[in-house]
Amino acid sequence: MMEPLLLNPTGKDYLWGGERLKTEYRKDIHITPLAETWECSIHPDGPSVVANGEYSGKTLMELLQKNPRWLGNKVGKELPILVKFIDAEKDLSVQVHPNDEYARKYERQNGKTEMWYVLDAKPGAELVYGFAHDITPYQLRSAVQAGDLSKHLQKVKVKKGDTFFIPPGTVHAIGAGILVAEIQENSNVTYRVYDYDRIGKDGKKRELHIEKAIEVANLKASDDIKQAPKFIRYYPGCSREILCRCKYFEVERIQVSMGFSFSVTDDSYQVLLCIDGFGGIETNSSRRPLRFAKGDCVFLPASLGRCHVLGNATVIKVRN
Repeated sequence: MMEPLLLNPTGKDYLWGGERLKTEYRKDIHITPLAETWECSIHPDGPSVVANGEYSGKTLMELLQKNPRWLGNKVGKELPILVKFIDAEKDLSVQVHPNDEYARKYERQNGKTEMWYVLDAKPGAELVYGFAHDITPYQLRSAVQAGDLSKHLQKVKVKKGDTFFIPPGTVHAIGAGILVAEIQENSNVTYRVYDYDRIGKDGKKRELHIEKAIEVANLKASDDIKQAPKFIRYYPGCSREILCRCKYFEVERIQVSMGFSFSVTDDSYQVLLCIDGFGGIETNSSRRPLRFAKGDCVFLPASLGRCHVLGNATVIKVRN
């Protein structure tokens, strides 16, 4: 029987992470620090596992391989997205991701287009988004070697509720004190440009990927990234706003005050990520609502049909 799938994530203990995903988002993952949780993932580096119903204990990858129709008619043969929570207690490395063509040629993976929705940010927190001015490969290499790359980077102050779209080739970094939900292509290809000379678990400085980064990075001054005013639609029981649309995903933020209904057609799967509050999902075939709360992620197979979400919650809805 087709049903909504509550997912358990894989956790990552990257050295810049904190503890907020445990204390605020109920992640019962016994690693320290807990930097990321891969909430909806078929990537072998961090697969999600179903936590409810007849498929409990099976990986999402396994189920989608056996039931490819759950992806939808307009989706390819594999889930094209990866959904994460990221807790940056310290600055992330300055990094860049390649596009599909480069990544498939040299890494045998997808490229990495991504977006961030800022769940929380400490006062004064900022992120890196591109370069403040045009830069040459020579200047980039020299700045990394001298440890003063920061003077070339565009810094952006952030606050809760901000949204950032990061296309491939954009040099970027999440700054300390920022908590985000990330929706990205299904990929784990990252080229590290600068890492503050930090020491990894092996006692050595973490590897940089300068030459590959130069090949894929946009070295021009970054475009104006001021966010356009969001268009919010109000309905009885909820409000809805589109955060991002690109060729890989459509992301919508929904504030549920009582409830809202939508259809999961045969075109595409959908994913619900609860970022605040609690609620439940009813379907035509469900005997009882699937309960969810802040921090939970639910995969909705294509052709599931009419769904009704009830409760008092804020959710991010993702689809192709």
